Amino acid sequence: MDSAVSDLLPPALIADAEEGAQPWQTDRTRAPVATKIVVAGGFGVGKTTLVSSVSEITPLQTEALMTQASEETDDLSATPDKATTTVAMDFGRITLDDDLVLYLFGTPGQQRFWFMWDDLVRGAIGAVVLADTRRLDDCFPALDYFESCGLPYVVGVNHFEGTEEFEVADVREALTIPDRIPVVIMDARRRFTVLETLLALVAHALDATPA
Repeated sequence: MDSAVSDLLPPALIADAEEGAQPWQTDRTRAPVATKIVVAGGFGVGKTTLVSSVSEITPLQTEALMTQASEETDDLSATPDKATTTVAMDFGRITLDDDLVLYLFGTPGQQRFWFMWDDLVRGAIGAVVLADTRRLDDCFPALDYFESCGLPYVVGVNHFEGTEEFEVADVREALTIPDRIPVVIMDARRRFTVLETLLALVAHALDATPA
């Protein structure tokens, strides 16, 4: 874990994550601040998995079965076993510390649902843009969107099993991501790497906030 990020993560939460404990099982005595974060990216990149793997509540999912009607628009070549897709949003919650609770809103990835993004990002402090190294082009719309609206974001490189792994510098160059934007190598199925990505976003959003 990056030292700058790990410094923000409470030791108790590190231990909880490594042991599989849930945040609500620890002692919480102060009223936390609620913060909204958006999880975006292309179709089938792992947004629903990310929210599910880290949420301390049963996540709200709006999954619908995929049918032949979407064959012309939804590319399943990289995810042939995918049978459902998000048609509205994913929603989850994670308590990072005594005074910080993150509410996670996962966006639908298909272009026909992009009209919902303006509503989903309203009030958010930042966004995680997930990228699949097998199809980096799919995350460009999300990158362009958050750059244009000025919302702080980080890029989470979700390495799928059996795929070639790349260094942060290689991904940054391929996506022409500015140095000011954090890029994190992660696995959406692993809670601890998702926590690391969320902490990187919180730190970046704080840095981007005027004093």
